[in-house]
Order: sequence, then C-alpha cells, then structure tokens
Amino acid sequence: QARSALGPALDKATGTLLYNAAARLKDPKHLGFLVDYIARREILTDLQLSAALEYVRSHPLEPLDAADFEQACGVGVCITPEQIEEAVEAVISKHRAELLVERYHFNMGLLMGEARNRLRWADGKTIKNEVDLQVLHLLGPKTEADLEKKPKAAKARLAPAEKQKVAVVENGDVGTETQSLLDQLRGEALKFHKPGENYKTEGYVVTPNTMALLKQHLAITGGQVRTRFPPEPNGILHIGHAKAINFNFGYAKANGGVCFLRYDDTNPEKEEEKYFTAIREMVEWLGYQPYAVTHASDYFDQLYTWALELIRRGQAYVCHQKVEEIKGHNPPPSPWRDRPVEESLLLFEDMRKGKFAEGEATLRMKLVMEDGKMDPVAYRVKFTPHHRTGDKWCIYPTYDYTHCLCDSIEHITHSLCTKEFQARRSSYFWLCNALDVYCPVQWEYGRLNLLYTVVSKRKIIRLVETGAVRDWDDPRLFTLTALRRRGFPPEAINNFCARVGVTVAQATMEPHLLEACAREVLNEQAPRAMAVLEPLKVTITNFPAPKALEVLVPNFPADESQGFHKVPLHPTIYIEETDFREEADKGYKRLAPGQPVGLRHAGYVIAVQNVIKDVSGRVIELEVTCTKSDVAEKPKAFIHWVSEPLACEVRLYERLFLHKNPEDPSEVPGGFLSDLNPDSLRVVHNALVDSSVLSAQPFDKFQFERLGYFSVDPDSKEGKMVFNRTVTLKEDPGKA
Repeated sequence: QARSALGPALDKATGTLLYNAAARLKDPKHLGFLVDYIARREILTDLQLSAALEYVRSHPLEPLDAADFEQACGVGVCITPEQIEEAVEAVISKHRAELLVERYHFNMGLLMGEARNRLRWADGKTIKNEVDLQVLHLLGPKTEADLEKKPKAAKARLAPAEKQKVAVVENGDVGTETQSLLDQLRGEALKFHKPGENYKTEGYVVTPNTMALLKQHLAITGGQVRTRFPPEPNGILHIGHAKAINFNFGYAKANGGVCFLRYDDTNPEKEEEKYFTAIREMVEWLGYQPYAVTHASDYFDQLYTWALELIRRGQAYVCHQKVEEIKGHNPPPSPWRDRPVEESLLLFEDMRKGKFAEGEATLRMKLVMEDGKMDPVAYRVKFTPHHRTGDKWCIYPTYDYTHCLCDSIEHITHSLCTKEFQARRSSYFWLCNALDVYCPVQWEYGRLNLLYTVVSKRKIIRLVETGAVRDWDDPRLFTLTALRRRGFPPEAINNFCARVGVTVAQATMEPHLLEACAREVLNEQAPRAMAVLEPLKVTITNFPAPKALEVLVPNFPADESQGFHKVPLHPTIYIEETDFREEADKGYKRLAPGQPVGLRHAGYVIAVQNVIKDVSGRVIELEVTCTKSDVAEKPKAFIHWVSEPLACEVRLYERLFLHKNPEDPSEVPGGFLSDLNPDSLRVVHNALVDSSVLSAQPFDKFQFERLGYFSVDPDSKEGKMVFNRTVTLKEDPGKA
C-alpha cells in the first residue's frame, strides 16, 4: 500500500513506522487507514504513531473522524527551531538556580521532559541538542568536579509492617522483592483496562451498540471498578481459592472499587447450606467484606427471558442429543441445529413445564469456542428442588450461559478467572453481544497449586469417606477451614498469596513456603506459654519456700511491653523426657547427672541428685536440688517446664501424602489413596500445659516454648483442652 504511493524504494524511517504500525495495531481493520497517513508522510515520528494507535484503540467504531484524528496525532503541525529555542530557554530559566548549584549533576532529563510537554510534537533529538547547547552556554565546559559521580541518596527503608514479599517463582523456589499485594494490583500495575474502556482490551468484540452500552454502564457505576468472587456452593474453599479471593477483592480494594460475593448456585443436586455459610465465613476470615452477597438464582427469571430472546434471534435451539454423544472432542454436529425458531420456542417451554425427562432435551447456543467445542449447552432439565427457588424450576442454566450474563447484570468491570477459563472467553463475549447487553471483560490469571496435597472436591470426599481424614476441616488438608482449624492466621495466607504474586502462569508451591508465612505472623501474634508433651516428673528436694512461688513469664520475650502472665512453681514440676539423659553425650547440653540446667523464666538452676526408675528400668522421676541463677554457675542450657499444669491433648500433624504429586500416576501408580502418610497424625493424649491458657477459646494461638506454634481446637471441652500444632518453630530441613 505504501509503495503504491511512494514507489518501490521506501526509506528506513518510513519502513520502521510501517513495521511498528503493523506490529502494534491489535485490530487490523484500521491498518490501511494508518498506512495511508504514513505513506503521505503526514505521520512522521514514532511519537505521532503512538498517538495514532491510541486514538484508534479509543475509537473502535467506524468511521473515524479524520479531522479529530489529525488533531490528536499532530498531523500538519510544524515546530520551528525558534519555538524549540524559546521552550528550552523557558525551562532553563525556571530551573536556573538549581542548575547553577548542581551544575552537570542536575537531572537533564527533567529539562528534556518539560520542554517536550511544551512542544508535544517536536523532534526529541532537536530538543536534546538545544538543551545541551543552552546548558553549555550557562555553565561552561565540564570541570573535574562535574565529572565525579554523584553519590547515591540512601533509600528510605520500609517498616516491616509495610513490607510484603512478592514471588518470583523459578524452578519451585521463590526469590523475593518487596511489594505489597495491593501495590501489585493498583492502577496501571496489571495493564488492565479502565472502567468503560473495555474496547481497548485485545480480543474484545465491538458491535454497533457497544459504545452506547458502555455509556449506560458508566452512568450506573460512576466509573467504579467492580469485581466478583463467584464460587460454586458445593464444597469448601481451598488454598487456591485464597488467591482468587485476594485477587478479586484485592483488585477492587486497591483501585477504590467494590467486589460482589456471588454464589454460582446453578446445580441444585450438589449444593448444601453448610457450603454457603462456610464460603462467606472464609471470605470474611481472610479480611474481606463483600459489597453485596448475590446468587445466580437471583437472576433466574431474567436468564430465562434472555434464553427465549436468544432463540428468537436464531442463536439457540433445543437439541435431543444425549450427554454421551456431545462429550469429548469432535462430537457429531446436532441434527437439530437448524430447527425452526418457533419449534425451539415451543420445545423450550415444554422443557420448563417438565415435559421432558432429564437428558432428553437441552438448549444449546450456536457458537464454536476457542477449544473447538461446538454449541455449548445453555439449559438442561433437572428435577431437583433448588434451596432458594424450591420447585419453581426444573430447568437450570449452565456456567457457560449464566456466568457472563450475571456479570453483565451486576455491571462487573473486570471478570477475573483462572487460566482454564480462557477457552470460554469467546463464548463470554459472544453471548453478551448476541443479546445486545453490556459486555464486561474477562481476564485470566494462573492457578495456585500446592504440592503434597489434593484439593478437588471429589478427592476430598473420597478421603472423608475412607476415613483417611475426619472431614473437610481436617487440619491435614489445605481447605481454608482446615487451615483455620490448624491455626494458620488469615494474614499468613494473604501474605503467601502476595508472595506467589499475580502471575498468568500456574504456580505450584511447596507447603513449607506457606508455613514460613505462618511463622512470621505467629511470631508477632502468638503469646508464649509452656507445655510438656512427654512429661517426666521432677521433685525439687530443697524447694526454697513453704508454698508455691509465682513466676512472671513475658507474653513476648522480645517485647516485654506486651505484658506478662503468672505461672506457679511448686516443689513438683514436669519437664520433657527428652530433656534428660542418664549419660551426657558430647554436644548434649541439657539435664544429666553432673550437668545442671536452668528453668526458663524461674530464676533457678536444677541439678540431679537421684534418678528413680520403675521395675522395667524406665526413668519415672528425678529428685533434684535448686540454686538461684544469680549465684549458680551459668548452665549450658535452659529448658521449659510446667508445674500444677492442665492436662491436654496435643495433635501433631505431618504431610498427608508421601509424594509431591499424589495425583500423578507416574509418581503414584496406585492412586492418591495409596500414597497416604501413616504418620500424618500423632495424638499425644496426656500432654501438660501451664495454667495461663485456661481461659483460651477455640482458634486462640500460642507459641509453646521450644516446641512450636499451637492453636486451640474446637474439640476442646471443660477439663480437657485440645491443641493442634500449626507449625514447628523452625523449618525442618528435610521438608525444604
């Protein structure tokens, strides 16, 4: 096209502009229009071309207003050398004082930028040459001092609370850089469209009604960002959903918008009230409040009306192929695809009245999806009462039909979903446009998966049915209710999602990275207590007082301003069995005959006087003497202890599966149920804990000194508390 105007030989500058136009223009329908301006040498610079491309993206409808386009792109604007000289002179005059002080260390880019702002279409090289010339005239040649490097200013350090580490996932490892999740989601960070500028998104389909619909949309939303989290209420949310919650609610929050919690309740056979309740609980537990709680079923009447309209427009038909016939790739085309509109309307009404058995008829849409799937189902017959609409309906819409239309009704601006839904993007746009309703934009991101676990509803149900786990909230699972029960703080889960980052690629992470996030938060949140898992009785034979002593223990030893709690010290105490040995090996620093230890927080050092054993030779009691710490020789170690303790049950958890990918047949040929770790749960029935935890409620968290972080389990009852170990104090090197 350019050669027809300029002849066979094109100069390099024109060739570069043509190449950039073709490479950067997403919608080729305007390519000829742009080439015409380049060939006529009315677009001469890359700056003009960038403005032209932006104009075309912002004006998707034909015909383009040539005069408006030319004004926006600087066509015909001629900048004289005198204008450039005057603009640079004005900028240098503005910064003259700083230039004289800083000389050539001054940021010359600032002068360039301001001059460019004054003369938008001026040539950049010409402006730079003029800046250099006038600066030289003002300051003279560079001196030795000017040639020295300017010392870098020290960067202000962020407080820990302002930091969150973001993922760079490489080969399963996470490198870190400091950026909060909200920073990742704010403004231009994700290159998402602005509300009302849906048409600027690559692949978005523009119809003659698009701009009017977007204008109505903006009038309703006021330009507000709107997202939604749309779970199916047929299972419990898992760690992958935590990323979706953080992304949807976080993107809205970061950009001053709102997020809906919308239940996709279109499959009444599998939906239960407990799932609705648990989903909302988990969203709020993670710290988010929905703008509104809605249900797909709220819109069943409107969806049905639109289905009739789709048939009338010749875009949907009633089909009698069986489910088995249309499953898989390349199913045979429906012989009913071209049936008359009136016939489909009557048959669809018969479907609604219950005149067809389940599987005898479906309503299908006339389109081919990205993955080659042809004519997806919009409605199917199900004689199952709905938990909200009762027996009103015996036909229910599918995800492919419901999702985009509910987004449209709620005026969602950014429909964020995981990558596997990319194949449904074309049907999303097609359906909204087929009905001439507002069309949101679907954006996809990568799923978050964890190793050493399964998260599919079907597989978790199998684990429950076989007794491998107790229920959906068994602390060995990675459902959100299970993580809460195990003691993971919501902040740790949100921080983990921030570290994984908002990636398009699927991220498969090691559980120890989530555990590390838990340790960081619990170290700041969990007050200290002392507990003994395998108790050994110790009697202090020279107890220094006629009654129990009161020991003050800091809730947070690193910050005593957060208070203390009291624990009693009696002549009888209990220590860990593993903290005593009859013979001290080399490197062993705890209690042994001839090797005293200190009692944490008590101010006393104890030394073994007598070892008492049962008939089998097992040590069952120690008799010791105590000495005040300030007069005793400093011991090699300090150990934890309890006195007049509470009996409790402690549950110690390990990974549920032995292999990283229990669902991978190449790794686990016998299936995931054959890969269960027999040591995933160890119950300590007669552990002892100090009395400071007596009033703790379910989900309260503690650090048991030297043992790990623990959370009160809801199974706790009066007289027998139950604790779940959340994580150990340090990462097990074997798990990393």
